[in-house]
Amino acid sequence: MDNKDKKFHFIAIGGVGMSGLAKYLLELGFSVSGSDIKESKYTHKVENMGAVVHIGHDAKYIEPDMIVVASTAIHENNPEIIRAKELGLKIHHRSDILKMISEGLGKTSDEKSFVPDFIGFSGTHGKTTTSGLCSYVLEKAGYNPSYCVGGIIPDLDTNAQCSDGKFFVAELDESDGTIVKYHTNISVINNLEVDHVDFYKNGFDDLLNTFKTHINNMVKGGKIIVNKDCNGIKRLIDANPDTKFITFGLESGGLDYSARNLKFNEFGSEFDVFLHSQKIVSLKLTIPGKHNIYNALAVVAALNEEGVDLEKVKPHFETFSGMGRRFQKVAEFDGIRIFDDYAHHPTEIKTTLDSARLCDTKRLVAIFQPHRYTRLKGLWDDFLKSFTAVDKLIVVDVFSASEEPIEGINSKVFAQSFKHQDVTYIGGSMENAARKILPLLKSGDMVITLGAGDVTRIGSELVKLHEESRTGV
Repeated sequence: MDNKDKKFHFIAIGGVGMSGLAKYLLELGFSVSGSDIKESKYTHKVENMGAVVHIGHDAKYIEPDMIVVASTAIHENNPEIIRAKELGLKIHHRSDILKMISEGLGKTSDEKSFVPDFIGFSGTHGKTTTSGLCSYVLEKAGYNPSYCVGGIIPDLDTNAQCSDGKFFVAELDESDGTIVKYHTNISVINNLEVDHVDFYKNGFDDLLNTFKTHINNMVKGGKIIVNKDCNGIKRLIDANPDTKFITFGLESGGLDYSARNLKFNEFGSEFDVFLHSQKIVSLKLTIPGKHNIYNALAVVAALNEEGVDLEKVKPHFETFSGMGRRFQKVAEFDGIRIFDDYAHHPTEIKTTLDSARLCDTKRLVAIFQPHRYTRLKGLWDDFLKSFTAVDKLIVVDVFSASEEPIEGINSKVFAQSFKHQDVTYIGGSMENAARKILPLLKSGDMVITLGAGDVTRIGSELVKLHEESRTGV
């Protein structure tokens, strides 16, 4: 079937992941439409590329010959879902489309003789940064990679690109078990911890089983690269004694890839990468923290195993400025620096704040928005231990992500659970929170907003209020 004869319709096309897939399909030549409850920079981008975008949801947007893709946030009572089922159409998850792309969707029979090597990045933390970094250095070095990752790569201003190079790079999401669908040539697992307690009912054992299936589904001759410094990865290795793992790390013995001679500065680091006892490349990063050394190591290991010239990609590790919403500076006024970070798991939060502690600042202020009631309940005690690096913590209301509230599990109670720290609870909208936060800030503060919800708006709201106070509005 010719590409122009297939029609894809995305319900919630305005999400960063959904719009990325839509962009990729448009570049392949497919007809794409979609709907969302509001306009955004993502809906505008795909619309400018030729997608038909509807604001609001309506059954009339669904046609009998469409391939319907729905975000996991869409409920069964959505009129477009109802209409698709009436027409007997299968509702595809975004992972189904990513799988199709990785297996040569849109290629002619002649072109399918060449399917790019599939490099997948997964794990509880760091998969967006590692997949983005890998895509970025390959792109900048002229390898023309194709990629679909879960966040915008600022220097490339996109998270998806269809090209004709040797590599296809993707972020693989384990949160709902869909990682088992993919057949990778290289699979990088950054780390493993219990996070999505709503899906993994039996905790880490369920997570191990999911990744065991993923490993078994790799292509023949595929390679699995893991961070051996992570305790969860050690359990994965023990649970799969017949699997050959390629390891990287900073601390464990017997590593294949290791970072040595580490030197840290305020917003970056320098180190040498060794393969066993041989130095293979020296790298400089301009993104802070030990966790980003792990991220770079993961990418170097994947690229080296794929035969990429490391000297060719080396300069671009230094120019990578990070992914959107990963320790991203969003504002500065009156000596106050405001950063935004997507961290929403206790380990991510602690890692981000420990990295921030390395920076030159008088006072470190964190503004935390818990993401999902189930996560806050399941990891309550771990969250309480995540903020030891901060001088002041401000907690705003839970971002529900469509979950129903759980009695006794809320931000006010959470804030009151801290015994010996300066913690303030501020409820209401982000506009209301910003209004109450601004008077609490001082010159010299480093402020970090943390969470996967709309807490990201706090920075711009603080700037707006500051400007209004200066102009007397």
